[in-house]
Amino acid sequence: MILVTGASGFLGKHLVRYLSAQGHQVRALYNRHAPTPELTALPATEWMQCDLLDVYAVQDAMKGVNMVYHCAAIVSFDPDKREQMLHFNPESTANIVNQALTQGIRKMVHVSSISALGRTNDDKKEITEEEEWTESKYNSAYGLSKYLSEMEVWRGIGEGLNAVIVNPGIMLGPGDGRDLSAQLMKVVDKEFPFYSNGTTSWVDVADVVLLLVMFMESDIKSDRFIVSSGNFTYREISTMMAKDLGKRPPRFHANLFLTGSVWRLIALQSALTGKPAFITRETANNAHTVSYYNNTKLINAFPGFSYTPILQTIATMARSFTNSHKK
Repeated sequence: MILVTGASGFLGKHLVRYLSAQGHQVRALYNRHAPTPELTALPATEWMQCDLLDVYAVQDAMKGVNMVYHCAAIVSFDPDKREQMLHFNPESTANIVNQALTQGIRKMVHVSSISALGRTNDDKKEITEEEEWTESKYNSAYGLSKYLSEMEVWRGIGEGLNAVIVNPGIMLGPGDGRDLSAQLMKVVDKEFPFYSNGTTSWVDVADVVLLLVMFMESDIKSDRFIVSSGNFTYREISTMMAKDLGKRPPRFHANLFLTGSVWRLIALQSALTGKPAFITRETANNAHTVSYYNNTKLINAFPGFSYTPILQTIATMARSFTNSHKK
């Protein structure tokens, strides 16, 4: 029995589909977002609603489990969700780790994030897995919550847990509208005219799924790995998306003053309308932060693996986005 937390999320759905197609028996956990009929119809997949902050619910969910993929996390750059995120992400991970130790699971693969490695805005430095967390104005609350979650996994490893940590870049792939991929596509589809030269790591969600399974089936443990197809600017990504959607790419550079004005205006609109802000102070800062991530360690661990080119990933996304909007 394989347990997947966050199974109705962006990565979780792709992972559950893959495991089901491989004939594995899967227990898929969700909380607020119930699975679609397509997901509940997957063979050998048991869907279970579970609040990961409820110790007893986690205990029941992990009975009879041999392997755990911990994908669940709150991902938000909304300042109003900061405390909720800083509470849920580490505490839910602690509960999973504790039950994994108690029930003697065979192995756990923890999905972290490159955000947990911290940011420096140094365009002459590549961030590796050896990076130590340091307080910085470039870090996000989400990044801090994932760093604290990692600390719970390392604590479990110290207590005998067989686990490995993966740190994916921004994941791209076909989605249902709630994930970052679809949100980016929507912005590009509306021909948003501004771009920034912030740089970060990107990766195909299908590559992440395959690597999670490879790590689970390997002898690798007590380690962490950056999962990245490459480093690209936000302008490069949005321009590739625009080309495949047949839209006009962003053409005006947005400097710090402009993005600062925009997020403040949108924050005011959000306060007046009650609608979530699609640009916040953190996302505006991220758009200007330059961070390069080194993926050499993973390639050395799996020399036969090759990443999907981002151009191919975005082409697949564009087809899915276009088809979904024709319905």
